[in-house]
Amino acid sequence: MSFLLWARRLLPRRWLRWQVQAFAGSSMGTSWSVKVCAPHRPDLPCIADAIAAVLDGVDREMSTWRADSDLNRYNRAATPQWVVVPDACYRVVTAALLVAQQTGGAYDPTVGRLVNLWGFGPDGRRSARPEAAALTRARADCGWQRLRCDDARRALWQPGGVCLDLSAIAKGYAVDLVCERLQQLGIRDYLVEVGGELRARGWRADGRPWYVAIESPGNGTELPLIGVLRDGAIATSGDYLRYFESEGRRYSHTIDPRTAEPVAHALAAVTVLHTQTMLADAYATALSVLGADEGLAFAQRYGIAARFVSRAAQGLAVVESSAFARFRCA
Repeated sequence: MSFLLWARRLLPRRWLRWQVQAFAGSSMGTSWSVKVCAPHRPDLPCIADAIAAVLDGVDREMSTWRADSDLNRYNRAATPQWVVVPDACYRVVTAALLVAQQTGGAYDPTVGRLVNLWGFGPDGRRSARPEAAALTRARADCGWQRLRCDDARRALWQPGGVCLDLSAIAKGYAVDLVCERLQQLGIRDYLVEVGGELRARGWRADGRPWYVAIESPGNGTELPLIGVLRDGAIATSGDYLRYFESEGRRYSHTIDPRTAEPVAHALAAVTVLHTQTMLADAYATALSVLGADEGLAFAQRYGIAARFVSRAAQGLAVVESSAFARFRCA
């Protein structure tokens, strides 16, 4: 064991001059922040450039908001054909299809046309529900079962008309990729956040673990849940951040691919812990679609650490899967 590793474990960090360096910016249509902890002053410009390069690369490949993205190149292929995509994009799509299969389509990466139609995509916002005929046409272009994957060529089958949307998984993947890059730069202690999805490893400068807070979707009077994120990821999906109201009804950005409409149940937010932010991101969306009861059953069956917050007559009701308990602070 090296002296540095021994010292990290046994000596107070203030004796070793541990430093925390913070980075922040915007990419992928959202904000990001990174905190790194090291026993020496790292090459700050190198780290900042590496983070920006990773995030811009994911955006360039998987954004539905960029006309020149590899994802939109696939979406523009109107006739049936194989479309070769970059390795990272292929990896995310295949992960999304796995979650789609596990959840029976509650999560579906082919909902791009529905997302746009409901006003939550690049086509712009709306203030009223779409017409039934338009929903029927958009729904006909959805269906994760229509996709095929060619591992050898890193190619995706475009059956014609399918519009992929990776918004519910790409930010999580970007977090994982930033973490990998930090590891390559010799950074072992960090907290990475992109658009609210987080992943942490190691310790803070004071020798304590990284603490994260989960805010309540209520009226703001509830205290946030504080937990420890030592070597894992956390993602939250909720109906209270992006929505519109029409004729007395709230329409959330979370679309149920099985009904072609925003979810209508009482579930307000789902938080998922996982070893990968990519999967925490996707599972949080899937469980938001499934609802508290079906979602909890799914989480228990697959051993997923999940927390469900639902609106009830008396306020907010919270249920957690058995695997979620390890997150809570003592």
